[in-house]
Amino acid sequence: MQAFITLFNFTDQGIRNVKDTAERAKAVRAAIESAGGTFVGIWWTMGQYDGVLISVAPDDETVMRILMMVGMQGNVRSTTMRAFGEEEIGKIIAGLP
Repeated sequence: MQAFITLFNFTDQGIRNVKDTAERAKAVRAAIESAGGTFVGIWWTMGQYDGVLISVAPDDETVMRILMMVGMQGNVRSTTMRAFGEEEIGKIIAGLP
């Protein structure tokens, strides 16, 4: 399984409908879990980004599909980063010359 960190900002539509944000988060949780992933958590933040989502999924394609589904709804724009845990980075470092 692979970990992902998604930073998101509300669109104009998303902020107009901000009262629905918790329900939209539940729908994202359901989509991730039904795709065989794990919804680690979501936090709404102050500053450059309106929120952070951390998830674990079987592969890049699964996450991309979910992100496209969420993006099609028009409430947020996101930036997603692949994250590597301690065990993974250990394997990567072991392969260095």
